[in-house]
Amino acid sequence: MNRTNLILYAKKSIERGSKSFSRASKLFSRQTRERAWLLYCWCRACDDLADGQDHGHGMSAVANPEKTIAVMRMMTQRAHSGQQTGNPPFDAFGVVARECDIPLSLAKDMIDGFALDSRGWRPETEDDLLQYCYHVAGSVGCMMAIVMGVSPREQEILDRACDLGLAFQLANIARDIAEDAAAGRCYLPQTWLTEATIDPDDVMAADKREELVLLVNRLCELAGEYENSARVGASSLPFRSRWAVLAAAGIYGDIGRAIRKSHGKSLDRRIYTSKVKKLIWIVRAFGQTWVDAPARDRQGLWTRTRVA
Repeated sequence: MNRTNLILYAKKSIERGSKSFSRASKLFSRQTRERAWLLYCWCRACDDLADGQDHGHGMSAVANPEKTIAVMRMMTQRAHSGQQTGNPPFDAFGVVARECDIPLSLAKDMIDGFALDSRGWRPETEDDLLQYCYHVAGSVGCMMAIVMGVSPREQEILDRACDLGLAFQLANIARDIAEDAAAGRCYLPQTWLTEATIDPDDVMAADKREELVLLVNRLCELAGEYENSARVGASSLPFRSRWAVLAAAGIYGDIGRAIRKSHGKSLDRRIYTSKVKKLIWIVRAFGQTWVDAPARDRQGLWTRTRVA
């Protein structure tokens, strides 16, 4: 499949997999938008393979997760080296990796997150949780920044891009507590659960509802901290990329804010951001692109140098 057809394939993938990201991507310049689609297509495919899903829907058990992860690693490495794999999402990654000089290490970091899930891993501490979020989302934030023109050597900007990925993933975890519990997964740190006297194998217990809501809100507060940090890094991006990032940050940030406002109702129904609110954020983000976010250092925030 040539580049043009890969772009069309990737465009359909993001439209099916994430309406929020699809809408935000339209704010990019054409070149950046196409490259973002190519990267998304590969990320979505890896996620689907790991979770037995179709564009993020219908989670099911994977028969041989270790083999699936091994194939994922092999196909990604082949694509990164310039070889054709015959698998469109991986070939899409190969194209964007070569065009933007995306380090293979970042791709490996993302796949390491799926490997954790395949082993039934659960976080013991908040630091463990944030490291997991780095693998499955923060690393993607770094790769997206490179797609937008950030040099792989600009570590400070990549740290801020990583922060946005962390914010997105923390919001995802907060939103999907019930769905994850039904699938036998729990991403709330054991230390948090112990403090709240919640059984990690029965987080949805009716008599622990109030305690669980407090932990969900704690996740949302963390997401907000990393969203605010990421907004500082956006000022280093080209105008249209900055606009897209700030729109995505606002749209996704609204998920965490809506969860907190729901007072526990998010545990019974999935939280979405309406089309109207997404459009409002696109307009609001346009105004934000002209004003630098208040300066703030990253002191106290998790950093990629702590990856094991």
